[in-house]
Amino acid sequence: MTSIRKSLLAVAVLGASLTLQAQTHSFDIDLKKVGAPIQPTMYGIFFEDINFAADGGLYAELVKNRSFEFPNALQGWKSFGNVGILEDGPFDRCPHYARLKDPGHKDKQTGLENEGFFGIGIEAGKDYNFSVWARVPDGGNGAIRIELVTPASMGENQFFTQDRIRISGAEWKKYEVTIKSRVTDPKAVLRIFLEAPRATVDLEHVSLVPADALRGIYRKDLALALADLKPGIFRFPGGCIVEGTDLDTRYNWKNSVGPVENRPINENRWEDTFPYRLYPDYYQSYGLGFYEFFLLSEIIGSEPLPIVSCGLACQFQNDDMSAHVPVDELDPYIQDALDLIEFANGGTDTKWGALRAEMGHPAPFNLKFLGVGNEQWDSIYPERLEPFVKAIRKAYPDIRIVGSSGPNSEGDQFDYLWPEMKRLGADLVDEHFYRPEAWFLSQGARYDSYDRKGPKVFAGEYACHGTGRKYNHFHASLLEAAFMTGLERNADIVHMATYAPLFAHVEGWQWRPDLIWYDNLRSMRTASWHVQHLYGEYKGENVLNLRMNGAAVTGAAGQDGLFASAVKDGNLIYVKVANTSDTAQSLGFNFTGLKKNDPGVKAVKRVLFASDRLYEDNTLDEPDAIAPVEMPFTGSGQALEAVVPALSFSVFVFER
Repeated sequence: MTSIRKSLLAVAVLGASLTLQAQTHSFDIDLKKVGAPIQPTMYGIFFEDINFAADGGLYAELVKNRSFEFPNALQGWKSFGNVGILEDGPFDRCPHYARLKDPGHKDKQTGLENEGFFGIGIEAGKDYNFSVWARVPDGGNGAIRIELVTPASMGENQFFTQDRIRISGAEWKKYEVTIKSRVTDPKAVLRIFLEAPRATVDLEHVSLVPADALRGIYRKDLALALADLKPGIFRFPGGCIVEGTDLDTRYNWKNSVGPVENRPINENRWEDTFPYRLYPDYYQSYGLGFYEFFLLSEIIGSEPLPIVSCGLACQFQNDDMSAHVPVDELDPYIQDALDLIEFANGGTDTKWGALRAEMGHPAPFNLKFLGVGNEQWDSIYPERLEPFVKAIRKAYPDIRIVGSSGPNSEGDQFDYLWPEMKRLGADLVDEHFYRPEAWFLSQGARYDSYDRKGPKVFAGEYACHGTGRKYNHFHASLLEAAFMTGLERNADIVHMATYAPLFAHVEGWQWRPDLIWYDNLRSMRTASWHVQHLYGEYKGENVLNLRMNGAAVTGAAGQDGLFASAVKDGNLIYVKVANTSDTAQSLGFNFTGLKKNDPGVKAVKRVLFASDRLYEDNTLDEPDAIAPVEMPFTGSGQALEAVVPALSFSVFVFER
């Protein structure tokens, strides 16, 4: 245990043993009247390919531009000797391939070197699956040598593992070999040499994937970081990439399914959005496509929530109406939405259901939700959403449709769009709020006054962006925890919530804060991740009414910076308390609605999340420096007491 976590335990134990002079805050928790059910989808994850979240992140492929389809066909590669690029390959949507020919001298070399994503991360003792589509165009036999290389090696050899593949015949075939690394290097490269006999060899779709990748698709540590959240909903693929910088670069789900070798690349919407953090090689391979998103949802136990384009390009980047699809030309986009539902749920006798089966999943994915549009605003959005709603309701009446309240958490556009979503019959409305500390401290009662007869709320993108501290730190996560008590108390109206963004590569980020950070070999779960995990772990089944002096505990005036909520989970009760003040608070838990002689409840444990590094977070070198700790919590009866340290978040567990 780190010294920081030891000190937290000492502080909490000392605080609990002191008789505080301050008044005890009494929490009255009604056990007689069970409140609204908490939806299984309540806490989830939001995926967008920003910060190299897909290629270079969750997608386990280690080779950049593996099919030579970038506009600069050799971007990500270095070529040496006699190398050419042709475009009449075996895959019609990915026609480019590399041709390796004799360099013209026995002591010269022909080949390719791939840099990966900020290098290729290789670990000693681990296996890596290499594959390539290849042929000898003139027939006969050829060969290639593959090597994993440390370019800056001071040893005798730059390479630390190598293997040889024999290529035969003029027909394209897939060749595979598993190689084991003898060293650990986060910045290795992949080299491919033309070997004797130096017959011309063509190469297409070069791939290197760790053998321990989950299902051969997902980087293991990152996938486990998602599964450990126990997410109830998984929203994909974004975000602004749904819209694209222009319609040509929107995320087209139909390009992301089918054989992975034949998925065309897409220019990533975040490639040059921030010129001060420019990544001109940021393209989507679509290797992590809609099939893989649906499959991951199934693996981690989440409901999938795909988002489709409504025909509007990113409105932040496009002021001219000519950038958008006219309402009377939306039919192809509407058909894309209907076809997606068929892909997810259709029988194997349907066109898109048959494709899903061919990809390895004959059973339906049981899609229940579909989002149309992302962060659109003004009248042009509901005008385009309306025909989608009509078509989806007619063909698939059970699908729940998610609309948008725009990019802001309040204001004219927000106030305009909510009634429009209700008029159109959207089932949920997606709200976004990247806001500073003061906003999160003021929003504890945000949903208390929402219309209970209207659409439900999807808090689809949120994170506390500290004033002058727009990066991950403990204090921001504490305020997120405080805000989330309001989501939980209002579970009758709030049905989904997802922090955003999800992933960031430490060498390729464009936006922060983010939930999970990583380099080529390591990953780190932030303080905000731990808050999300605590809510997912202690989600409960129903809300319980918790009051202090007759009012909800929302950080309001006179409540000393306290936020709280309570839920019931079978015979367990979880009480979540955020103390956002700089003073320890004494709490009394009074369980009401019991008969006079009822023995009450039994304290089981408490989980404390606190840190003396208020504006710091975990790092790749110290990934567990800031994390919750379980602590003893004893006592029984209808009234119990505890102390919550200053600037802390606690989960108290009781048994009924």
